[in-house]
Amino acid sequence: MAREAVWISGVVAGYEEAEKVMNRIGHLWISDTTIWRRAERWGGEFRALDEQRKAQAQAAPKRGSLIAGQVKKTGQIGAGMDGAMVHIRQEGWKELKVGCLFDIEPQTVFDPDTQEPMEMGRAVNNDYVAHLGGPEYFGQLMWAQAQARDWEAYYDTQIIGDGAVWIWNQTAEHFFDSQQTLDWYHAVQHLHTAAHLYHPDDPEAANRWFNTAETTLFQGHADRISDQLRDRASGLSQRAKDLRAEANFFQNNKRRMHYLEFREEGYPIGSGMVESGAKQFKARFTGPGMRWSRDGLQNLLPIRSAILSDNFDDLWPQVYSSPQN
Repeated sequence: MAREAVWISGVVAGYEEAEKVMNRIGHLWISDTTIWRRAERWGGEFRALDEQRKAQAQAAPKRGSLIAGQVKKTGQIGAGMDGAMVHIRQEGWKELKVGCLFDIEPQTVFDPDTQEPMEMGRAVNNDYVAHLGGPEYFGQLMWAQAQARDWEAYYDTQIIGDGAVWIWNQTAEHFFDSQQTLDWYHAVQHLHTAAHLYHPDDPEAANRWFNTAETTLFQGHADRISDQLRDRASGLSQRAKDLRAEANFFQNNKRRMHYLEFREEGYPIGSGMVESGAKQFKARFTGPGMRWSRDGLQNLLPIRSAILSDNFDDLWPQVYSSPQN
């Protein structure tokens, strides 16, 4: 019953709901308080398992070191990082960092304009990692999970995310030789903002500029967009400052914006795999009125991660048989 109670605690929206499911569907008469206690107890063991993996990853040969007997693998593998807000009692809203590690496989889709078939990379076999706290510890958890997936055996690896600085800092720390990709949809959002700054009083002109710039961006010429925005900015007005900020965004991320090239090489250009994962964590932790203790949330995070990664049953024997903390 312990396994079922812990599993259900990571699935449904609250412990009272977990009690109803256990009673009505499973015919297991267990209270919400008991379910909570078991989630707290065994969630701590899941956290200990994460800590053990992280320590092993830190003790492994330095990233990029040659490993005797290692055989390189064909194919592609990737990881995405994102953030989601959760409410912690006495602290307010805090960022939950979420990571997704995945295999990349080709998928045939049809061009919406020409209806011709084309291949795009998509994420499959997703594993999730989550941490409430600073990016450094989260980066170590990501690297531990990457090692579990034999990351260094692949020639072709990718990191994808939005423009958050902490994502690229952790990429530089742990995944420095991976292809970096800024999520296409976040880039387009910045392009929309830039278009209305470029033509603030003419929506039709802004739309024409956007359509042209979108093609330019997709073709990998973010530097041209940056130059246009910088040339358009003059003086010290707020609009000029905002134009320069958007120009800096495209200039600073230009190497992460070669979208046509990335797609031709089989990489996904959207971070939907990690964004959808972040939404799944929010579905469990940000329901109406939910306020968490820091320890309570941290104990449930690895349980939720295991369920979303579809490896809860594989990890449970390790957790259940481990010495109690």
